[in-house]
Amino acid sequence: MHNSCYDSAFAKAYLLLVLFIGISLGGKAQTSRAYSNEFLNIGVDAAALGMSNAVVASSGNANSTYWNPAGLMQLEQQEVSLMHASYFANIAQYNYGSYAKPIDDDSAFGISVIRFSVDDILNTTQLIDDQGNINYDRISTFSNADWAFAFSYARRAKLDGFSYGGNVKVIRRVIGDFASSWGFGFDAGLQFRRGGYEIGFMARDITTTYNSWTIDDDEYATISGAVEGQNQELPETTEITLPKLQAGIARTFTIRYDHVLTAEVDLNMRFIQTNDVISSSSFSATPAVGLQYGFLDLVFVRAGVGNFQNIDQLDGSESLTMQPNIGVGFKYKGIAVDYALTDIGDSSEALYSNVFSLNVDLSVFSR
Repeated sequence: MHNSCYDSAFAKAYLLLVLFIGISLGGKAQTSRAYSNEFLNIGVDAAALGMSNAVVASSGNANSTYWNPAGLMQLEQQEVSLMHASYFANIAQYNYGSYAKPIDDDSAFGISVIRFSVDDILNTTQLIDDQGNINYDRISTFSNADWAFAFSYARRAKLDGFSYGGNVKVIRRVIGDFASSWGFGFDAGLQFRRGGYEIGFMARDITTTYNSWTIDDDEYATISGAVEGQNQELPETTEITLPKLQAGIARTFTIRYDHVLTAEVDLNMRFIQTNDVISSSSFSATPAVGLQYGFLDLVFVRAGVGNFQNIDQLDGSESLTMQPNIGVGFKYKGIAVDYALTDIGDSSEALYSNVFSLNVDLSVFSR
């Protein structure tokens, strides 16, 4: 029992150290800035995750507040979506909720919130007092929490089949009493639907997203000085998240009315050099492919593959890795329950994650 508690505490402490390193790097180099606010790149909705996030063209429910706000124009009624997932062997919790509603025939709006957190982290920096005595009553706990609030709006364009939308994002990141930040950003999306084809574009952080940090020097000193011989500098006070672009094309095939197959291919682009399968000094991109089979609009089976990366090996060679995802869903009278199994490829050392989500058409309660 005690070993389990200490193992959990050690894992949380290790993750906290990684988070602090991430903050310290943010803003010091152009490459580091591209990876700030990474919790916003995980994705939402088990249905989308089961398709390896290849949904920017086909997204058309309350989750469009995240994937492509232009998709809100596909809404017929107001909807609510919820999702929960655990990462790093249940140490980190990812929760998401959204609400969306048509305003009229030509516009719609939505709001969403994301919380990615590590809670109940043991703070043992005060375990030993000035006289060298160990006092377990001096152990406290704190949380590392990243919040994102998005306000979405979409309109139908005058050109038939086109819709467009945008997000205003407010980001709040808190690390106990040590540090906190506020950030603001904007996204823009576009969708075009014609003859069974769907095309989508989503530009994230189009003006770059800025996070301004406030550091409590005294509290931070208890962490930076906790490891003897280490001289950790204070984090920079500003992080900058560079723009990202996602483009996709989808096609839906209907077979005898009962069987529906949706296939989508996306290209995820960043304006920086990475290990993505397509990469240059100022641009990188990786494809994602997703499939969804539906029967009677009742049962769904999904699969996808994405996150293609060129990984350097110890012998100097490169190997191509990818991340496959799978998922299933059930929908009845406007209530959809979805499940996805993610992180099951060779592209990450992290354990796989089980993701559950719920989408509800609120009109079912007024019938």
